[in-house]
Amino acid sequence: VEKLANFINGKFIQPKSEEYIDVFEPATGQVYSKVPNSSSADINVAFQAANAAFPGWSQLTVTDRSKYLHKIAELLEYKLDDFAKYESRDTGKPVTLAQSVDIPRAITNFRFFAEYGPTFKFNSEFNSDQSENRVVHTPLGVVCCISPWNLPLYLFTWKIAPALLAGNTVLAKPSEITPYTAYKLGEICVDANLPA
Repeated sequence: VEKLANFINGKFIQPKSEEYIDVFEPATGQVYSKVPNSSSADINVAFQAANAAFPGWSQLTVTDRSKYLHKIAELLEYKLDDFAKYESRDTGKPVTLAQSVDIPRAITNFRFFAEYGPTFKFNSEFNSDQSENRVVHTPLGVVCCISPWNLPLYLFTWKIAPALLAGNTVLAKPSEITPYTAYKLGEICVDANLPA
């Protein structure tokens, strides 16, 4: 049974409590991995790391950030069949469905924002006689994302990709029921040399 780890600051770190939750494969009912039962202490470490990474990440140009998203998409596509098997084991859905829908959608999320970001333009002011409105293109900081169990990687990337493109760092929590593709996405981020 594989023990998963928290992905913090570009590294895989075991939970401080050393406590884990069993992850079951729906098709067999068997435990196939254990996910960290992370505590507030683990969350604090993750937040501090994301907060420390924010100044460097947010100062990259949108074009540079989009290059990282393209690289992540490229690596996900290269490992599409593996990720489809992981997603199937996590959720119980057919591998063919994960191959044809779920994982391609996750790849598309990274590609869409990588392509869209550098060309995105809209007015920074929307004024009328009665109001003045401004759009400020400034990263917010650490963005927290929670993903559901039913489309674990697809909905995870739908939140992470735009947050990263906008210059934010991300503290992301996958479902404890279906955490494996999120864990493997951490490996992709390492392979893509995503700054920590």
